[in-house]
Amino acid sequence: MNFKRFEFKEHTADVLIVAYGRSLEELFENAAVAVFEVMTDTSRIEPKLEYSVEEEGIDYESLLLRWLESFLVYYDADNVVFGKFKVDKIWCRNEECYIKGKGWGEEFDENKHEKRTIVKAITYAEMKIEKKNGLWTATFVVDI
Repeated sequence: MNFKRFEFKEHTADVLIVAYGRSLEELFENAAVAVFEVMTDTSRIEPKLEYSVEEEGIDYESLLLRWLESFLVYYDADNVVFGKFKVDKIWCRNEECYIKGKGWGEEFDENKHEKRTIVKAITYAEMKIEKKNGLWTATFVVDI
């Protein structure tokens, strides 16, 4: 089944993203690509650098926020843009949920990468993760 990995919806001041996945892991991967697609054309990013991320949260929404924020921190600290993500595992135990995965990218080069809008933060505004008809959907707003 072919489906959109993500789409951008109208929002007053920021960017509303709706990401999709056949699994929770694929959903988180596609959400991360969508965030970096706001900033540049992710198809032009080569997977030269690998970053591992392990995060925890109290639910899927907080886990998604922390997963995405981790890559924004790498962008801010190392000027790395990401175009490929792989979630190895998402699991919940007791009152905590965990994610373990990786992102691949390269240092931003304005001669190679289109400069779009900088994403300042991931927000809880309108954030919702749900599964309908076998497809996971995440809706969230990024602060630009």
